[in-house]
Amino acid sequence: MTIALCAAGCTSTAPGQPLPAARTSSSPTSSSAPAEEVPDPGVPKVPIPLDITRFKQNPCETLTPAQISGLLGDRARIRPDPHGPVGPACGWFAQATVAVLYPNINKLGLTSVYRAKGHAYPFFLPLAPIDGYPVVAYGEDDPRASRGECDVAMGTSDRETVVVSITQSAAHKGEKDPCESARDVEEKILGNLRGGH
Repeated sequence: MTIALCAAGCTSTAPGQPLPAARTSSSPTSSSAPAEEVPDPGVPKVPIPLDITRFKQNPCETLTPAQISGLLGDRARIRPDPHGPVGPACGWFAQATVAVLYPNINKLGLTSVYRAKGHAYPFFLPLAPIDGYPVVAYGEDDPRASRGECDVAMGTSDRETVVVSITQSAAHKGEKDPCESARDVEEKILGNLRGGH
C-alpha cells in the first residue's frame, strides 16, 4: 500500500518506511523565485490567508487524536516526518492511511499545482471549495478506482497549501470517492487551523 504525497514535488510512503521518501518525479516549479506574483490567472485566490506555522512545526498535531480515531480507528500507527524533503509531514497508518504534508519547495501555493496540470499531473480535478478555500485533487495518474488513493491540496494562502493524501482500506475501497474523503479531511484541518484544538 502506497501513499503519494505530491505538491510541486512528489514523494511516496509505504508502511515501515520513513515519511516521505523521495520519488523520481521532478518538481515542476522548484526553481521559481519566491517573489513571483501569485496566483497565476485561472488559479483560485485564497480569500483570507491562514497562519499554518503551528502545524508546520508540529505536523502530527494537524488532526486531533479523536479525529484520527474517527478516520482510522484506535490502533493507527503514527509516523512523523517534521523535516521531510518536500516539507513537514505526518502519516497515520491502519487498514487505511491518512497523511498530511506542508510543502515548502517553493512559495507558489496552488499556482505550483496548477502549472503542473497536464504535465507532471495528468490527473487534475478541482473540487468544491471549503468555505471559500480552494481545493484540487491531482496526481501522476487517476488512482481512485484502481488503488483507492487521492492527493488533495487546499490553498491556505496564495503562497502555501496543505496536502492530504489518503489510501482507502481494501474493505472500503470504492464505497466513496477517495478525493471526496481527502476533501473531508481538509475540512477538519481547516476547522483546526481556524480554531486551534
